[in-house]
Amino acid sequence: MRDTKESRLLLVLLIAIAFALITVDIRGGEDSPVDGARQAAASVFGPVENGVASAVDPVGNAIGAVRDSGERHDRIAALQQENTALKQKLGSDDRNRSRVRELDSMLKKAGTGQYGIKGAEVIAIGAAQGFSWTVTIDAGADDGIRRDMTVLNGDGLVGRVTTVGPGTATVLLANDPDFTVGTRMEKTDELGFATGQGDRPLAVQLLNGKAKVRTGDRLVTFGSSKDKPFVPGVPVGTVVRVDPSGGDLTRTVYVRPFVGFTKLDIVGVVVQAPREDPRDTVLPAKPKPTPTPTVTVTVTPSPTAGADVGQIVDEQR
Repeated sequence: MRDTKESRLLLVLLIAIAFALITVDIRGGEDSPVDGARQAAASVFGPVENGVASAVDPVGNAIGAVRDSGERHDRIAALQQENTALKQKLGSDDRNRSRVRELDSMLKKAGTGQYGIKGAEVIAIGAAQGFSWTVTIDAGADDGIRRDMTVLNGDGLVGRVTTVGPGTATVLLANDPDFTVGTRMEKTDELGFATGQGDRPLAVQLLNGKAKVRTGDRLVTFGSSKDKPFVPGVPVGTVVRVDPSGGDLTRTVYVRPFVGFTKLDIVGVVVQAPREDPRDTVLPAKPKPTPTPTVTVTVTPSPTAGADVGQIVDEQR
């Protein structure tokens, strides 16, 4: 169509009619005179719109699904972080409760033996000195720690201090092959020397080759001159095996330590020795033996059995 005066006039007229129809439709609401035309148009173009919607909806749904998936993923991630944080908190609380129990047990041991101790935490395993069984603790010279001090925990003898720095110290564990401590048997007072054997029981050489020792007997530290490196009365372990070939001079027994050397955490360094030898008082109470149940069997003869016995007696007569 050429851009003429007639065409421009027609365009203006169509625009004016469109605005008039829109105005009438808005003012008429449901009674609009064009409502019927609109319904007719809907009937004609509805299927086409549904087809277009069917074609477009999967794309829209996919976009929505991706968006919702992202939102769900973010929420799940947030929940996972919250759960992780909660588990860490619970784990931390459990660990704290465990450490409190360890500390409480150690303080009771120290109180019973009248040991003045300095608490410390194991912060490293092994050391540059080349010892095979050592730990590093977070207490040193600035805390009053000195070389050749006894180290214990809530279970018993841990070891002795070998090297001291300003804020840390190295402890040689009692199961190290270079470790030796004087021991005394519970009740019998038999003396000996315990030597570490790594992850095997301690080997104890008793000075009396004819000493009577049984599995389950317990040992404590004998103590050293001027209480260095060992104070007396610290629980060492329990006899698990006795060498049957005892000589006239010595006898070897094998002792399972009270301390678990692979799971050390809270320890105490004895900075003040007891005034008196606590002897066996620091040892834990022995568990009471479980009584052996007894079974009583009662046999009641049946009437038939009684009749049989009577018949036998009559026959003998």
